[in-house]
Amino acid sequence: MRKTLLLWAVSAIIIMLVLPWMAVNFVSAQAGLTVCFLLFFIVNPIYAVTVGVAAGRNIKSLWYQPAVTSVLFLIGIGVFFETIDSAFIMYAFSYLVLGMLAAVISGVVRKRAH
Repeated sequence: MRKTLLLWAVSAIIIMLVLPWMAVNFVSAQAGLTVCFLLFFIVNPIYAVTVGVAAGRNIKSLWYQPAVTSVLFLIGIGVFFETIDSAFIMYAFSYLVLGMLAAVISGVVRKRAH
């Protein structure tokens, strides 16, 4: 169980903190907006759903993972982009909703399969 928690914590840190840091520090200004759009609209939502599906498989011990993902997103935005606009809060809320819906659907499908 500790391995699972550690795996999801490390992956959340990489996706929600390291990737924005890399976007800010290593991508040119011209490509920065494109990279941010890729993160906000493709990478982060897919990760939020993935976390939700994993949380739905073991809801008793991983129920908080979608919330951790959203909070880490806001921390990453605040630290690396030096602002937290209301749009970023909406992104975080969207990632939370995606993760929680995926967790609920995954949990229901798992219960029906057993």
